[in-house]
Amino acid sequence: MWDYDNVPYADLSDFFYVWLRKGLASTYPDLFSTMLVPKQEELVADYKRHGGKDEADSFFLDGMTTVMRHMATQGRSDVPAAIYYAFRQGEVDDSGFSVKGWATFLQAIVDAGYSIGATWPVRTELVGNLKKNKNALATSVVMACRPRGADFETISKVEFVRTLRRELPAALKEMHRANIAPVDIPQASIGPGIAIFSRYASVIEGNDQKMSVKTALQIINEELDQYLSSQEGDFDAETRFAVTWFTQHGYDKGVFGDADNLARARGISVDDVRHAGIVESSAGRVRIYKRDELEEDWDPQTDGHVTIWECCQYLVRQYQENGLSHYTAMLLKKIGSDKAEAVKDLAYLLYDISDKKRQDRQEATAYNALVADWTELTRQAAAIHDTTGDRQTRLDI
Repeated sequence: MWDYDNVPYADLSDFFYVWLRKGLASTYPDLFSTMLVPKQEELVADYKRHGGKDEADSFFLDGMTTVMRHMATQGRSDVPAAIYYAFRQGEVDDSGFSVKGWATFLQAIVDAGYSIGATWPVRTELVGNLKKNKNALATSVVMACRPRGADFETISKVEFVRTLRRELPAALKEMHRANIAPVDIPQASIGPGIAIFSRYASVIEGNDQKMSVKTALQIINEELDQYLSSQEGDFDAETRFAVTWFTQHGYDKGVFGDADNLARARGISVDDVRHAGIVESSAGRVRIYKRDELEEDWDPQTDGHVTIWECCQYLVRQYQENGLSHYTAMLLKKIGSDKAEAVKDLAYLLYDISDKKRQDRQEATAYNALVADWTELTRQAAAIHDTTGDRQTRLDI
């Protein structure tokens, strides 16, 4: 196990080492030849040991590359190596990717001659009780790697981006179909993205320099944002208005003139959005309704102006109030399978928008929780055969 810069295990070991040395030094003189645990060789980016952060990063990258190169040369080419990486919530930057430790770790794997075929997030940590206010692990990532052949070609940055745009959307759609939680999508999307990057000997930028993994991750993240934004084209005009307004203002008020321009650009008016039950417009100001302000007994089967935005917000509210229950499944059943996928796509998009704002983490959590339980929720909804009865109708499960 290696730790980028989280825990200097050798320092912690001193506590036990001094007592073990008292009793075992004569039995294992080679192991206990020093007064304290040796620390300089420990593969951790500790800037106190190596004279600064840049020096510590270089020490870690060089050491990790050496380890990975041994693995790549000694491993079998027909059997992938599974490498497990865990990162903290505090390692995640505004782009949604974990920062230096993750990029450094991936760089070492690529420099060692590995091609990364896939990355897959694994939710291993429960964030609650003692961990709820701590810098706990956010997720863990498993990477499937194979040694890269000596005959791999070199491509330009333009070719890399072109290949990303051709292959990444299909991979992301597959992840959405698998109901990967929104919080894990940025890490999961690294898989197909870095697989493209690492399948080549190198990617050359405009200045004839080799592209770093960190730059590749930034490009992958940009393509992920473009993919999520492109999904807006499948939404109705009122929902597309609401997404843009929410991105700019959240649930705060904005100037009517700005809202009017935004609506007209989508071929509708602010009155159309207001009639759909999405916004309040008064005194020259416009704001999106919060979920607790929405109608209590909304029914998509009787609403004459149903939008994907409404369906998503009402479903999130029902889920927050009742979780995986008959009530939530019934509402999804009434929304219908023709709109369900668009509702899930909107939840992914709104999670991404809320998560990037930082101050809207609770909002992001609401969308993530809904998608995380989407498979079971759709199963329960499919088992409902009668939506005309009262709310106590039994589920056929």
